[in-house]
Amino acid sequence: MVEMTQYLLARPHQLIPLTTFAQRYGAAKSSISEDLGIIKEVFEEEGTGELQTLAGAAGGVRYIPKMGKEQALDFVNRLCVKLSEPERILPGGYLYMSDLLGLPGFMQEAGKLFATAFAGKDIDCVMTVETKGIPLAYATGAELNLPVVLVRRDHQVTEGSAVSINYVSGSHKSLHTMTLSRRALKEKSKVLIVDDFMKAGGTIQGMVDLLAEFNATVAGVGVLVESGEVESGQRLLQDYISLATLTAVDAKEKEISVAPGNYFS
Repeated sequence: MVEMTQYLLARPHQLIPLTTFAQRYGAAKSSISEDLGIIKEVFEEEGTGELQTLAGAAGGVRYIPKMGKEQALDFVNRLCVKLSEPERILPGGYLYMSDLLGLPGFMQEAGKLFATAFAGKDIDCVMTVETKGIPLAYATGAELNLPVVLVRRDHQVTEGSAVSINYVSGSHKSLHTMTLSRRALKEKSKVLIVDDFMKAGGTIQGMVDLLAEFNATVAGVGVLVESGEVESGQRLLQDYISLATLTAVDAKEKEISVAPGNYFS
């Protein structure tokens, strides 16, 4: 049962026929079904996720990673505490987050939270723009068992032909460029966009505009931290999920105010 559980956890959202387990362990399907029933109960009690059973010749079981509300709130509270550390304030009022993005376990929890939020969506891939959003995108992609598409700031020769667009980002409304290889994304794909930080939403809107060049659609947008200092009317994006909200940064007093994001609302 331990090995069977590990097998399921390593293959989220993948339909696994009962014959796979029967052949793997040399056991009858009836015995496999009983073991899966126990695993299903444990997953639900522990808030690990769901174990869906599909009947019929083409049926099997599918593990859907999910994070319960209590676990989600615990993670978000820990995220807020870490982001509130005074030493994170950089010159210019910027917030240092790279250490958190470099913690695999922490990013795995964030990815599972996004996988929970977008579990019912029809998604083909996860997209982010280089570089700091990459760990979050891969963690989310792993929980959803989906490929990750990386948007680059500059075109690389090794990427082949690409589509490039200009977009406006930052408080100074500066013009930037982002590019995506034509081979990286199939036409008419349904894409989940994730990013580490969002202020007015210019970068994410740039990715939305880039997707339009591929006739692709946005299945959802998730951000680890959003800035609460931007009024809703000034934000370019309205439909998104955030895990934490940076409400204020006082560089002089070395104080950072962080609250849970709109995930819980």
